[in-house]
Amino acid sequence: MPESRVRAADIIGKEIISEETGRKFGIVDNIEFVAESGEMLNIVVANPTRYLKELNPKTDEQGRILIPFTAVKSVGDFVIITESELV
Repeated sequence: MPESRVRAADIIGKEIISEETGRKFGIVDNIEFVAESGEMLNIVVANPTRYLKELNPKTDEQGRILIPFTAVKSVGDFVIITESELV
């Protein structure tokens, strides 16, 4: 989503869906970002599904699953992500 601006508050609590399969991955719990620029780095996933866990996504030091913001294709009623960016 390089062209459009997204506020973190607009996506927290939204369901995360795969663009390729339509499978649910979990809920946006929080956003990691660079404080100086506001650049979003990762989505922190709450209630990750078994399917997301099977993709072996990266995790932080607390064991929370992270999805790189570069994987986000669109934000609307859902946060749509590209699975190929996770593997």
